[in-house]
Amino acid sequence: MTHRPPLDGPGRRAFLKRLAAATGTLLIGRQALASDAPQTDRRIGVQLYTLRDRMQEDFEGTLERVAALGYREVEFAGYYDRSPDQVRAILDRLGLAAPSAHVSLDLLRDDLEGQIASAQTIGHRYLTVPVLMDGFRGTMTPASWTQYAAEFNRIGEALRNAGLRFAYHNHAFEFVPAGEDRTGFDVLLQETDPELVAFELDLMWAVVGGQQPLDLIRRYPGRFEMWHVKDIRDVAGAREANGKGMAGMRDIMQRITAVGEGEIDFAAIFAREQESGLRHFFVENDAPADPIANIETSFRNLSALLDG
Repeated sequence: MTHRPPLDGPGRRAFLKRLAAATGTLLIGRQALASDAPQTDRRIGVQLYTLRDRMQEDFEGTLERVAALGYREVEFAGYYDRSPDQVRAILDRLGLAAPSAHVSLDLLRDDLEGQIASAQTIGHRYLTVPVLMDGFRGTMTPASWTQYAAEFNRIGEALRNAGLRFAYHNHAFEFVPAGEDRTGFDVLLQETDPELVAFELDLMWAVVGGQQPLDLIRRYPGRFEMWHVKDIRDVAGAREANGKGMAGMRDIMQRITAVGEGEIDFAAIFAREQESGLRHFFVENDAPADPIANIETSFRNLSALLDG
């Protein structure tokens, strides 16, 4: 995980205009969030952070290639100076949907109205915080996790009132002890309101953090409404490298591979998708040597698994 470009967003006047226009359908949106049975139609998505260099060079052409490979959903990690209206027009032309976008916690703190307006224009359902930088810096305390959980609830309530959903995406540092026989991830899950906060379970980073995704799903059913689906070679070596600073992170990045080319048992995990509460899943690779070849292989292998 590295720095993700900030999202663009209109100002307060545009926000108020869009919010007023959405008022008539807000109640329906809330009811849908609350009552829809958790399920996924298994449209394979991709986290566009995987393609960040290509997105920077050729935004529209990269999305065209993604659609041509068969992907039908994308998750943004920045809009690369395109306006929400421009992004929506491209998605509509290509038959793509963007149910989620990664948005930094700082942006949600500083420009919540703008992020809501952008999400409503583009068609996001989730605004997903991709990382807590305190975790990467190793400065989290047991109290920090509780403070973040409270903040997630506050932002989650504001998003729910706008017909959206807050989500948090994990790495491996969330699985460090946080007192009372709990990890930081336990605190976030236990101290957030399921009506306000969802989680995007990064299957690979959970495994690297010493967890079993199936155990997490059993302990917290219904909380993992999105997944990041990515694979890794030599899980034991990756776990040993975890927590060893930047050298360890580089070691782990070199082991990430296309879905189906590593050691994670995705068939067993997808067998528990209903218990998870899964609605959307996205292929991702944090540092692929050839991003297009990587997501093409991942799509092919994942399609074969889901169709089997």
